[in-house]
Amino acid sequence: MTTLIFGHKSPDTDSTGSPLIWEWFLNHTGIDSKAVLLGDPNTEAKFVADRWGFALPEVIADLDDDQSCVIVDTNNPAELPANVGNADILAIIDHHKLAGGLETKGPINITIRPLACTATIMHQMMGAHADHMPEGIKGLMLSCILSDTLAFRSPTTTEMDKDLAEKLAADLGVDIAAYSTEMFAAKSDVSAFSDAELLRMDSKEYEIDGTKFRVSVLETTAPQIVLDRKASLMETMPKVAEEDGVDQVLLFVVDILREEATMLIPNDLTKTVAEKSFDAKVDGDSVVLPGVMSRKKQIIPSLKVA
Repeated sequence: MTTLIFGHKSPDTDSTGSPLIWEWFLNHTGIDSKAVLLGDPNTEAKFVADRWGFALPEVIADLDDDQSCVIVDTNNPAELPANVGNADILAIIDHHKLAGGLETKGPINITIRPLACTATIMHQMMGAHADHMPEGIKGLMLSCILSDTLAFRSPTTTEMDKDLAEKLAADLGVDIAAYSTEMFAAKSDVSAFSDAELLRMDSKEYEIDGTKFRVSVLETTAPQIVLDRKASLMETMPKVAEEDGVDQVLLFVVDILREEATMLIPNDLTKTVAEKSFDAKVDGDSVVLPGVMSRKKQIIPSLKVA
């Protein structure tokens, strides 16, 4: 049976590139494997795949019973197919906190390391095989690291991530500043997406003290394009929350260049979250949070509802 490799729903660059990287590695080491996606990837991920000569993997809706698979860039059941519990999970490779709730058919290999990017962990796991990576795989790996670290601006960045990215860029003859600007420009082009699509594009579900949130983050070098749609985005939040079975959508628009986030405040619950979580003073329908750039390290760990 072909082993499927996939990341989380609402795929970003790491959850699109890392399955392709691990597909190459497993096939290189004699294990028949195939990268797949759990949704349509964002515009940056599409740009990266095209830039390095890859067709986007097939999008799957669910898993068959006993399907062998490797999960990357998440371990949260809320971000995985509904039937994942009946699949044959072989391994998890991730850089997020342990969420709990997954049950496997037997012992598996789990690698979770405190690095900024799943692709960095994969490079470490490959050992000497990494020397055989073709140019396209190196390009994907570089792109995943630059995306997840926001070109080293994110507080999640480690020296291991940065050193690897610089080595890969040197091997490829890529200027990191120029290439990351291209990537972020692609990510910032959200004109074709509806408000509901924007709210789900880069989002994760989390429950805090019994309140369920869809925590959406839009990283951009052109935040005003998103903020100009503030009124309609806030009108759409209740519908998305109802359809997705959560109590509230939280939207953070991250300005990559100014290194700050703007959180939309449509109601009293979001106002409370902003004030209790980030010690912010909220006077209107949005609030700027200086220095906040990472959902994983700064937003999720800080969330409070009381």
